[in-house]
Amino acid sequence: MDVIGLRRELKRRGRKMMPEQWVSPCGNQCTNKYSALTQIPWRVFCKKGCSSEEETWEECLEYCNLMCYKDPVLKDQQWSAYIDRSPGAASYSAECFHACVSGCGYKFDVKKEKVDEVTPNGRPMPAPVEKPRPQPEEPIDMSEDILGTSA
Repeated sequence: MDVIGLRRELKRRGRKMMPEQWVSPCGNQCTNKYSALTQIPWRVFCKKGCSSEEETWEECLEYCNLMCYKDPVLKDQQWSAYIDRSPGAASYSAECFHACVSGCGYKFDVKKEKVDEVTPNGRPMPAPVEKPRPQPEEPIDMSEDILGTSA
């Protein structure tokens, strides 16, 4: 609704609009679902699902998948996916995806049960690989360095 349309609506109603009327119903649902202070990032991703330009439920899911799961920036360097990740760590990518899908569900009036069943197509970030420590080439004889006395 543009400013002129908003003024007409206010004039027609003859009263002030309430703050919850300023945002789309989809955005309000995201605000209600992710209302805790610690959930603000997920509220943002939910609203991105609401405001996406996709025209179908399936396209919206793909939008969420692309937004929340990134491929490595450098070929064959999986760690470089962190450089271009929207939400950050792998667990955050999953939270981002589910929040965005919630927004898509609100946008396309999809039942909660169906929304909850959706899984991402993105690859989760691999666990960091711990490299083995290099072994010394020659064993070191420590017996000469240790005192032969007891306490």
